[in-house]
Amino acid sequence: MKKILSIMLIVAIVTSALIGCVDDKKVTSKEVHSKINNQDFNFSVDPETLTVKVESNGISESVSEPLEKMEVSNLKDNGDTITWTYLEKGIEVNIKKKDKYVDVTMKSNKDEDNMFAWPKVKGDGYMLPLNQGKHIPSNDSVWKDYLSEEKMKVIEAFSMQFFAVDKSAYSLVYIIKNPYNSEVVFNTENDIEFTFNHEFPAINEEKEYGFRIYVTEKNPVDVAKTYKNYLVEQDDFKSLGDKAEENSNIEKLYGAPHAYFWDRTVISEENIKWAKLRDSFPEKLRLWIQELLTTKVEDGAELSSAFDDLNNLDYVDKYIETRIINGLSAVMQLKEFYNPEIFTEADKETRELLNKGIDNLNPVELIDLNKRLLKSILGDVVDPIEQWADANTVDVIKDMKDSGLENMWIGLDDWQEGFIKPELVKEAEDLGYLIGTYDSYHSIHEPGKEKWETAKFKDTSLYVKATVTNKEGNKIEGFQGEGRKLNPTLAMPSVEERLTSILNTGLAFNSWFLDTDGTGEIYDDYSPEHITTEKEDIQARIKRMEYLQKEWDMVVGTEGGNDFANKTIAFAHGIETPVFSWMDEDMSKNKESEYYVGRYYSSTGGAPELFSKQIPVKDKYKKLFLDSTYTIPLYKLVYNDSVITTYWWGWGTLKIEDEIANRMLYEILYNVPPLYHLDKHEWEKHKDTIVRHSKVWSNFSEKAITKEMTNFKIISGDRLVQMTEYGKLLSVVANFSDVEFDYQGEIIPAKSLLIIDKNNKSIYTPEK
Repeated sequence: MKKILSIMLIVAIVTSALIGCVDDKKVTSKEVHSKINNQDFNFSVDPETLTVKVESNGISESVSEPLEKMEVSNLKDNGDTITWTYLEKGIEVNIKKKDKYVDVTMKSNKDEDNMFAWPKVKGDGYMLPLNQGKHIPSNDSVWKDYLSEEKMKVIEAFSMQFFAVDKSAYSLVYIIKNPYNSEVVFNTENDIEFTFNHEFPAINEEKEYGFRIYVTEKNPVDVAKTYKNYLVEQDDFKSLGDKAEENSNIEKLYGAPHAYFWDRTVISEENIKWAKLRDSFPEKLRLWIQELLTTKVEDGAELSSAFDDLNNLDYVDKYIETRIINGLSAVMQLKEFYNPEIFTEADKETRELLNKGIDNLNPVELIDLNKRLLKSILGDVVDPIEQWADANTVDVIKDMKDSGLENMWIGLDDWQEGFIKPELVKEAEDLGYLIGTYDSYHSIHEPGKEKWETAKFKDTSLYVKATVTNKEGNKIEGFQGEGRKLNPTLAMPSVEERLTSILNTGLAFNSWFLDTDGTGEIYDDYSPEHITTEKEDIQARIKRMEYLQKEWDMVVGTEGGNDFANKTIAFAHGIETPVFSWMDEDMSKNKESEYYVGRYYSSTGGAPELFSKQIPVKDKYKKLFLDSTYTIPLYKLVYNDSVITTYWWGWGTLKIEDEIANRMLYEILYNVPPLYHLDKHEWEKHKDTIVRHSKVWSNFSEKAITKEMTNFKIISGDRLVQMTEYGKLLSVVANFSDVEFDYQGEIIPAKSLLIIDKNNKSIYTPEK
């Protein structure tokens, strides 16, 4: 009985003693428009339950709901700093009073693994940096269903390292000081609430995590600017202007739509005189090509049969033409194509290449040799090799420029597309475009069994010596269950080797896209030979981004865009709309469903169905990932003038057939580059839509891109009319509703927006 009373007395004394005051002072910032007033507040702490409460303007709210009671030891109150220990849990707590926030730190004093869960938060709603940002009412049924028993890895799920909780009269902002080895666990039994869990792995010498906690107005602007000011204070923010001073090519992103360009044809249908080919295709050449297709090319039998059809049918239809083009393109990429018994004639250039030795040719030289060999047999049945595939490649991007697309970022599926048509890369650069290749160091496949190019490495020892092992001692599988995850701390020599081998061919890439490096999909590696922490994993990824940027002057982009990479990358794909098709079998597997996203396949060698096929999306996923009533521009309010963000490549501007107009409005409201997947046919199909929208977007974005997003407002009660501001004189009011809206005397039609540039106003209605 005396022990219980003693504990109660200690708690009473502690609760009265642990009272602090946070002064109302402006945050120091290099960004004029980022200056905001965080509210002053008092706070109190109950150490037994680690309940923290704040009081502002006479209203008291909980920073954390009570935990189960714990025994408190070593309690010290030194005025500005309060500390104590939970001996049984091996956790030391440190709370400091600061001018504009309260700093809370938890430290594990155990050498072995440990874990602690704090804070446990509950509110009327949440502002979470899920991708661009979401405002989630705590009683929302759609989000309750989605978050039911959900666990989110913080460094991966949160694009920025903070979250905010709406209380009755203000919001609480929690800036996460150590996002590694942390997860958020949701409870939706009643309204949505969640707990922040942190693991202290024994392999990690850093044993602390914690938060800065601020009180702000209940709006996304004050929440996001509080975080941005923190970044500036920590010297962890870099503007696009500063990045462009180091690499002026970054300015080519200003007002630039993004497009993945797809073509793997070495020769196109326009380069062949088909009637002549049918009448004069040499038998020995035909048999040799068919042998290569059936023995060296995956699924080559179908392509091989086209050469029989060419001989047997009275006319050459489109289906035969396509298969022959694909068959010729496939064999001309093979080292085995040269056969001295068939290719007996050689001009000077061909002899020079042959004299080097087939195995000594780089990929560009190999394809050039094989084009010359084929031309030596077919003669005037085909065009001069300099014109091969122009209609599918060079002519398309020239037409893009001639159509008014002044700036573009063009991405290739892999560098092989550049090897096939180096003139495409050169022409894009000559036109003032950025052009780069997709690259990945995420997965490595067993040597000799590689299923895609990026999972193949010259250093075959990496598969055994440089892959990630989990705590249980098992290797972590690679993407789609293939191969293993490659430890990035051990991959740098292979990064250097790959870049050097590609760029030494003469390809003029001026941009590079790194898959997954900005997604936060990181790991502790328990391999005894190379123990690695999550933080070291991230640091290695940043190092390779910096290598591309500094050693090769690349404009670097990445999948995701989570802000640990913000100072290094110029652009990111995924912040605006993430990958989510895996969540629904109708989207991912059911090929008979109208919602099926499509195969990673193109019969023409162009854009695969996965990107070109237009589909609807179920209402559930629209609400979670597309609905403007939930989306808030948290990322843009922090990084509009630092990182250019658009969609994950599977959800381009035109992919969702009944959301195209909404997405075009969103692209201007949020200053998001349109993203397309183009080949010759997709360009012809969508040219008018792309050009019309891109001209409006580009004109706007060139003005907005180097400015801070300074404001965001919900204008209408249904949240369907929204306003953003960039700098002081540029703003947009978007009407996502189906009825017109009167904004300060300006009538904005349904599914339209108003751009206000100084004193100039214009209405834009996208094509539906």
